[in-house]
Amino acid sequence: MNAKPSKKQSKTDWNKVKSLSDSEIDTSGIPTLDPDFFKTAYLRMPSKKASITVRLDSDVLDWFRKQGKGYQTRINAVLRTYMEGHHE
Repeated sequence: MNAKPSKKQSKTDWNKVKSLSDSEIDTSGIPTLDPDFFKTAYLRMPSKKASITVRLDSDVLDWFRKQGKGYQTRINAVLRTYMEGHHE
């Protein structure tokens, strides 16, 4: 993971969080995963990505990069949408 440090100051009191015991943590907002949940749940594995070199027009690449982090994922999504629209 290439997580970059956030420039925003966290409003969480992490020292307080670290000092809490498990029993002091409020989990009331978390739904229970009962057997009914697992009847319809399925495991979804991410597809493997192939690392390639592709030549793109510089203005196209610049446009995607300006959209921020995840631009390669967005390029992939655009290509996938095109592919799915042109299945034979």
